[in-house]
Amino acid sequence: MLKNVLLERDIYASEEHKMMQQMIQDFIHNEMIDKTEAWEKAGMVSRDIWERAGELGLLCIDIPEKYGGSGLDFSFSALLIEEMNKEGITGPGFSLHSDIVAPYLLKYGSDTQKQTYLPKMATGKMITSIGMTEPDCGSDLKAIRTTAVDKGDHYVVNGQKTFITNGYMCDMSIVAVKTNSGTDKEGVSLLIIETAFDGFTKGVPFKKIGLKAQDTCELFFDNVKVPKENLLGEEGMGFKIMMTELARERLSVALAAIGGAEGAIEKTIAYTSTRKAFKQAIAEFQNTQFKLAECAAQLQVHQAFIDRCTQLVSNHQLTAENASIAKYSATEMHGKVVDECLQLFGGYGYMWDYPIARMHTDNRVARIYAGTNEIMKVLIARGLFKELFQKMRAAEKKNND
Repeated sequence: MLKNVLLERDIYASEEHKMMQQMIQDFIHNEMIDKTEAWEKAGMVSRDIWERAGELGLLCIDIPEKYGGSGLDFSFSALLIEEMNKEGITGPGFSLHSDIVAPYLLKYGSDTQKQTYLPKMATGKMITSIGMTEPDCGSDLKAIRTTAVDKGDHYVVNGQKTFITNGYMCDMSIVAVKTNSGTDKEGVSLLIIETAFDGFTKGVPFKKIGLKAQDTCELFFDNVKVPKENLLGEEGMGFKIMMTELARERLSVALAAIGGAEGAIEKTIAYTSTRKAFKQAIAEFQNTQFKLAECAAQLQVHQAFIDRCTQLVSNHQLTAENASIAKYSATEMHGKVVDECLQLFGGYGYMWDYPIARMHTDNRVARIYAGTNEIMKVLIARGLFKELFQKMRAAEKKNND
């Protein structure tokens, strides 16, 4: 169907990619799809699916083998993200664990931190999250209120995080905290906090309109003692680290959108080819053909750009602006495609038993998390007017002096 129209994607053309693609598809169809309803009722997936993913080498794919990973490049992680979202498998928060938390540790962690956490993460026996967002500050990470007070050989952490993916199931979280509050050295730092630490508690998983199988909750810190050796990177460098790593996170969201849009189109082609109205298949109506042609065209154009961004990530060259373009444009496209596809299902598209209904509700949050799409436009604009803003700041500084 789609293969008859879309160009073959060079980024996934190697034999290694094709073998992994088949393994992922088998894993999804044999071990995940039938569990979706049970996961949705529970509000989270089972821990055994994490360990099974670890056994198959699908966690921490681009982490070096010496730390338990598969030692492959990011394109293999991208393939997993797309294949899972193509089938609407959104419960297991594998990507956040492998493509956000693991790179933080690999790039900024001490050797002890890497040896302590990465091998366990690669097996799925340790599930991780990242604690950035707080109730009173969404995209404004500099405004966080969770504090870490220096007590010599440890920090004492107090505060709260919200909307944390993998939050309820996590065994460890990388948490953004305010250090040296009220002083000239005040800044944001990152701490590795294990859920077993006294004073670390979790809220009840949120009841969301979508992503019902993905556990999302609040994290609470009440005088949690965190050893100094659990500081990730340097004190006060947390904001810079997060800004650097957000590019990969935003591309991961874009990849999920690409996979989700492709899956929606494929399922709609199959449905409209067999479902009849007025004694003919819905696919025989010109409106159906034109709508799906528009969707396929948008998908193809976005695939080309996202593939280029995936190559840039693998070479550590993806800019914040390009990641913002990818996240903003792909998620907007995904939303429009799924909406068009649901319409072609008619009343059945509104029934939860049909995958297109899940896709419709699950994709909506993509325009909100990892930085809202409004913030993405701000970041893109900053890149467009970078020189102007630099001149304005220089003039303002000169006037103040």
